Amino acid sequence: MPILAVVGLLAAVPLITSSNVTLNFMVMALLIALVGQGWNLLGGFGGQYSFGHAAFFGTGAYVTAILQMRYGVNAWLGFVIGVAAGALFGAITGLLSFRSGLKGSYFALITLAFAEVLRIVASVTPITGAGVGTLVILDLRPEAFQFQSRAPFYWIILALVGVSLVLTRMIEHSRFGAYLVAVRENEDAARALGVDATMIKLGAMTVSAAMTAAGGCFYTQYFLFIDANIAYGPWISIEALLAPIIGGIGTVFGPLLGALLVKTLGELAKLVTGGAPGLDLVIYGGVLVAVVAFAPRGMAGIFVDLRRLLRKAQERGDG
Repeated sequence: MPILAVVGLLAAVPLITSSNVTLNFMVMALLIALVGQGWNLLGGFGGQYSFGHAAFFGTGAYVTAILQMRYGVNAWLGFVIGVAAGALFGAITGLLSFRSGLKGSYFALITLAFAEVLRIVASVTPITGAGVGTLVILDLRPEAFQFQSRAPFYWIILALVGVSLVLTRMIEHSRFGAYLVAVRENEDAARALGVDATMIKLGAMTVSAAMTAAGGCFYTQYFLFIDANIAYGPWISIEALLAPIIGGIGTVFGPLLGALLVKTLGELAKLVTGGAPGLDLVIYGGVLVAVVAFAPRGMAGIFVDLRRLLRKAQERGDG
């Protein structure tokens, strides 16, 4: 099974190197892959482009942080509740949007508005730490979801990515996935054939939000700090949609490929330019334009085309 092979290969990284720089890079790449997979399920398979997935990321991040610091809830339980809170907020957002018939650019803008409203609210509300943010107390014990090294964090985020890959593959080959693609291709035709488009989109929105919220919960435990600009800032929404678009929108492995490429380009840009502010965004934009212009199916599409060409060449050689 390709998913098991890929996850197994990536799982060996901490066994090959103990470099904190390398592990931190891989952790962040996998975090973007997880959030990107959440966006991909809704935008890639469902055709509902969101510009505000930070709303779900931040909800998960803040819920798990607040539960720990203000109510003494165990970090692992707080993680689960944070994911559930993100899924619930996704369901509410989807219900309000889809029941109102919002689609296309209108849906994209309303998700962006939700994220921005939450950012403003979090920056002034005492329970979130307002402008100061929320700091999780250092407690280097596994039961507190904190570890002495980065390797356990790496394996945890890799496990979350693995679950998202399996779940996406299952959805892709399920009736729900077929309905989701039908809604993406032609919502009116899907409705005419008896598909409840609103419920299908709502289901995709809920699962998408849960995946993204899991990324937010993990971010809190990894960095032990969250504030409004991190939780609900545009950075995570941008990277969430860049990863699948560059890697291959509407494909299972697209977000993972895109996340690895995006983070690699970002690190190379910092090395070459000495960390010039904003240059990574310029590079992201350039890569995005190049992908849209020359490889609209992303990196995954390029690999598929190369495999098809190699197969044809082999058939000709055998012939």
